Amino acid sequence: MLIMKQRLYFTLLPLIAGIVLFSLISFLPQHKSIATYRDLNKNGRMDVYEDVSQPVEARVSDLLAQMNLEEKAGMMFINGVMINDDGTLDRKPNAEGLAARLPTAGDYIQGKKMNHFNYWEAPGVRALADGYNAMQKLAENSRLGIPVTIASDPRHYFSNNIFAMAADGFSQWPEQLGFAALDDAKLMRTFADIARQEYVAVGIREALHPMADLATEPRWPRISGSFGEDAHLSARMIKAYVLGFQGEKLGPQSVACMTKHFSGGGPQKEGLDSHFEFHKGQVYPGKMFNYHLIPFEAAFEVNTASIMPYYGIPTDQTSENVGFSYNKDVITKLLREKYKYDGVVCTDWGLVTDSKMGPGITWPARAWGVEHLSEEDRVKKIIDAGCDQFGGESRPELVVKLVQDGKISEKRIDESIRRLLRQKFVLGLFDNPYVDADNAVKTVGRADFRAAGEVAQRRAFTLLKNKSNTLPLATGKYKIYVRNVDKKVAAQYGQVVDKPEQADFAILRINTPWYPVETKNPFARGFHHGDLDFKGAAKDSILQLLNTVPTIVDIYLDRPAVIPEISKKARGLLANYGASDAALLDVIFGKAKPEGKLPFELPSSMEAVRKQKEDVPYDSKRPLYKFGFGLRYK
Repeated sequence: MLIMKQRLYFTLLPLIAGIVLFSLISFLPQHKSIATYRDLNKNGRMDVYEDVSQPVEARVSDLLAQMNLEEKAGMMFINGVMINDDGTLDRKPNAEGLAARLPTAGDYIQGKKMNHFNYWEAPGVRALADGYNAMQKLAENSRLGIPVTIASDPRHYFSNNIFAMAADGFSQWPEQLGFAALDDAKLMRTFADIARQEYVAVGIREALHPMADLATEPRWPRISGSFGEDAHLSARMIKAYVLGFQGEKLGPQSVACMTKHFSGGGPQKEGLDSHFEFHKGQVYPGKMFNYHLIPFEAAFEVNTASIMPYYGIPTDQTSENVGFSYNKDVITKLLREKYKYDGVVCTDWGLVTDSKMGPGITWPARAWGVEHLSEEDRVKKIIDAGCDQFGGESRPELVVKLVQDGKISEKRIDESIRRLLRQKFVLGLFDNPYVDADNAVKTVGRADFRAAGEVAQRRAFTLLKNKSNTLPLATGKYKIYVRNVDKKVAAQYGQVVDKPEQADFAILRINTPWYPVETKNPFARGFHHGDLDFKGAAKDSILQLLNTVPTIVDIYLDRPAVIPEISKKARGLLANYGASDAALLDVIFGKAKPEGKLPFELPSSMEAVRKQKEDVPYDSKRPLYKFGFGLRYK
């Protein structure tokens, strides 16, 4: 009997010990990083910066202390990278265009110690996710394993505008002007939340948007990216936009917004854009500099993660006439001190280095007001102004040299690195930067996301004229002639005929006119500069159609078009801000109703445009259609 009890005791002993040990452990303070961590610096132990349970500031300080000068300098630059159609990163032997010219992700990560990138061209969704993961693996294998942050210009707008990035698979919505036309903050936030989900799914964690600039100079080529000319409408949209992307608080499921272009890029003299050397600077004849700050103040209220200044010189508004990112009065005194802004400030792209655009064609760096400075001194002046990061540049060696030569202190560099690191930690990139490619395919362009974008396209149309309540037309009742509309799509709404004379109605789609600046720079020639009215044969062709058959005209407003003759002769006149043929036809034939109101006025003549003050909203004399105009179907 004694032997049996001893055997039972020794059998139960491990179980009893396990229960006691479990009980003791359950009362110990729980450390959620004990089980696993990412040994990013490969030293075999968990450093503070690798410990998810540590406060963000402690992690930032620990990593900052381990970084060498070259690594700090590399973090201060962001430039474009390519991903191949198969999700690989190395340059293909037959690469063409940007893929042949841009350095690879490996060149940047290993050679330049960089870990911030933006996409220009991009492949399909799965390849985008695979390429992103490959990039993070390269970064993880670096000395300290600092993860990559990927940024992007807008990819969700139905647009052919030069600043709308290729949007393979993403849901398609009207441009910012369309949301302004609806003045619906709830919809704005819904869009931003959907775009956030699609971005996060493929690893895009920084939005190089929204634009808070005001469209007070109607010839400016970048109006399509704005919320129009009213500062308070823009402020409402900016606030909802940032909240949709970032949430109430920036975190692991957020996309950080880089609101631009501080302190407002709209009032360009004669509308010439400051991307280029032929620009004439920003001017404030109406003394409205502070009016252009209102949308940015809304962005500060909801803690936009980053700010991007523009290129231009705020003429005679500060102590020296230099571009915004070079301007200490703007970046330090106004942004940092007055507004107490401690987020990341990143320059717009290409302020330091000239770009070769082809044989004999140089696009000079946008060093406006300091063109005489060397590249090294340009970098110094930008850092001294208060900026943290250089957009579209990959010249960390210049920062290294400035510090080594004692022209900039490493302590000053640390201020910027602390901001940049903080953002990476808060976004959760140090803890798990990878994405699930299968989930990306399921998320990007999800059916309900696409449907929501389609509805928004239709709602945003602005009805400017509806003579005799012609619209909406009855489906299937009329013979229709279409120009610049897909005939196969149109055939679902009426009998499509080949000649205007055969039609009951014509449907014409046109774009706001533009006239390229005479320059050898191909990028500059693609900007929608110049007059806003139709001229010569283009105008005659439109009016001939309007004189032949009752015509419904739809015009894409990426700038405020000057169309008095077209408006007079059109039976119906609609404006869109990025919409498909199907969206237009649904509105014309009553399957959807236009709800938009003009986010800017439409001038009555180019003479009126030329007499406007660049910084003043809705100041065109006797406009054809006033700001806020929009009809409804009866």
